Amino acid sequence: MRCALLDDFQGAGPTAADWSPLAGRVEVVSFPDHTDDEDVLAARLADFDIVITLRERVPFPASLLDRLPRLRLLVASGMRNSVIDYAAATRNGVTVCGTASSSTPPVELTWALLLGLARGLVQESTALRDGGPWQQTVGADLHGRRLGLLGLGKIGSRVAQIGLAFGMEVVACSRNLTKERAEAAGVLLAPSKEELLASSDFVSVHLALGERTRGLIGAAELALMRPTAYLVNTSRAAIVDQPALLEALHAGRIAGAGIDVFDVEPLPAAHPLRTAPRLLATPHLGYVTRANYATYYGEAVEDIQAFLDGSPVRVLS
Repeated sequence: MRCALLDDFQGAGPTAADWSPLAGRVEVVSFPDHTDDEDVLAARLADFDIVITLRERVPFPASLLDRLPRLRLLVASGMRNSVIDYAAATRNGVTVCGTASSSTPPVELTWALLLGLARGLVQESTALRDGGPWQQTVGADLHGRRLGLLGLGKIGSRVAQIGLAFGMEVVACSRNLTKERAEAAGVLLAPSKEELLASSDFVSVHLALGERTRGLIGAAELALMRPTAYLVNTSRAAIVDQPALLEALHAGRIAGAGIDVFDVEPLPAAHPLRTAPRLLATPHLGYVTRANYATYYGEAVEDIQAFLDGSPVRVLS
């Protein structure tokens, strides 16, 4: 059997786990480039029985699954994937399995972005290396400032703990968040999204993408933020209206933004976000750590082995 590793940008897949349990049973082929062109994918994957896909980067709609008659097992990193048509997979005889995924890496990256913005690390490091001005920015303090969290789930609550450790006042808001749950996490419950945006020095997004959260932060919401405030999004790109964010950054309506997720990934070379002012951007690194990759690929090996032995595990569909 043949197994395709999609979007293996760093070439890490073959070494992130022990693939020896599949020796002699499965040939593993890594693809370092990305494509979501359905014709290209249909041709590329035509000769594969197994596909491992990272996060929600490559959609598997019915129209693609119908064109992959040889495919029998689709392994997705994580236990939730919104871009796989599970009904179509079942109809085509494709088993879909998942893996565990740690929430620690996106928490850590959230703080890397927030701290980088607050202390102007990109500008200062670039100036130092290029012989530019010495000390050109004045850092934003964290201690005593307000951190507003849109979402207080598994990731948001851990971001809150770190904010509290910095001596920040932390407030949170989401549709189902109660005062009791907020207090249990040591944070204040914001009466509304609008009040949170208007009163916070730093705003960080930690919500799942759905119909209620798509476009949750648009031009009107960004206009509520202080001109000295920063926005961080390591969650889902579509929660923040990216054209509205671009306009706010160019107009200086907010002090800056730290973004790890984009409407189109990988981000095209000519995309305006690549050159936007006041933006600290990373190429969707939230989940990209050695430990997380070891989990993704290690459990993918287990998924494949169990499937071949007739007892699939971590079945999503």
